[in-house]
Amino acid sequence: MSDNVVHAVAGAGGGILSMGLTYPLVTISTRAQVESRREHTTTTEAVKAILAREGVSGLYTGLDSALFGIAVTNGVYYFFYEGAKGWLEGRKGRLSTLESMLAGAIAGSFTVLATNPIWVVNTRATANKRTVDEAGDEKTPAPRKPMTIIGSLKEIIKDEGVASLWSGVGPALALVINPVIQYTVFEQLKNTVAKKRALGQWDFFWLGALSKLIATGTTYPYLTIKSRMQLRQSKDAAQRYTLVGGLQKIIREEGIAGLYRGIGAKLLQSVLTAGFLFMFKEQLYVGALKLFMLLSARRAALRAGAAK
Repeated sequence: MSDNVVHAVAGAGGGILSMGLTYPLVTISTRAQVESRREHTTTTEAVKAILAREGVSGLYTGLDSALFGIAVTNGVYYFFYEGAKGWLEGRKGRLSTLESMLAGAIAGSFTVLATNPIWVVNTRATANKRTVDEAGDEKTPAPRKPMTIIGSLKEIIKDEGVASLWSGVGPALALVINPVIQYTVFEQLKNTVAKKRALGQWDFFWLGALSKLIATGTTYPYLTIKSRMQLRQSKDAAQRYTLVGGLQKIIREEGIAGLYRGIGAKLLQSVLTAGFLFMFKEQLYVGALKLFMLLSARRAALRAGAAK
């Protein structure tokens, strides 16, 4: 079993655990990113509004697609990241900072293209109590029963076509810089600490949290634009809402502050999720490696027995 597969399994498991712990903050930040400037935008007001309209369960709207999405996203990312690292290390024996960034960019690009449809469905599910018209104003539609992942997927394809599943892929590809920054900062910090002492599980938590804080704080405006692009719009409106057009529209109508709507909840969620992810992944990697080694040994023993 290749090492990048083990990393992929550990990353997927770590993503599920960390997302499950912090998901209410995902809901709050997503709502804040897509609500108009006349609506609730602060973290406290967003929580009150969601609880008043939907109860506690409203904080977990879209959780199923988010867990599935984070598992696939992390699995794909770590598979390609470790594969790219292994290929580059095989050529030179050691990665420079630039080569580490290149490995992250390769993995991030593959991940975005493969998983964007999942996050389109999740964004729709998380904001399913609202619709956005062509003018960007938000209206509250008649309540409807939350749809399943497959149901939402079918509805999007039926109403808007398959291409709509890659709405927001432009900003998402631009956001490849987010994990590139995150993992570059993380590796540099980890190497610095490792020179002084052995790393414990909480070291991975704090290093992961700090690296994510820097990465998300730097790239947050693109997150806002991506969320807006992934919401349901008319076909003509969706075509006009491009990366540059979306940036201009938000600044024109809401000012620079509109690009940072929901940043408090998003930073808190991203930092906590990343911290738990790095901490859980290290533990799961060790466990997954032992499991795969045990399975490999068991398979070899069975083959030897059959050969006799």
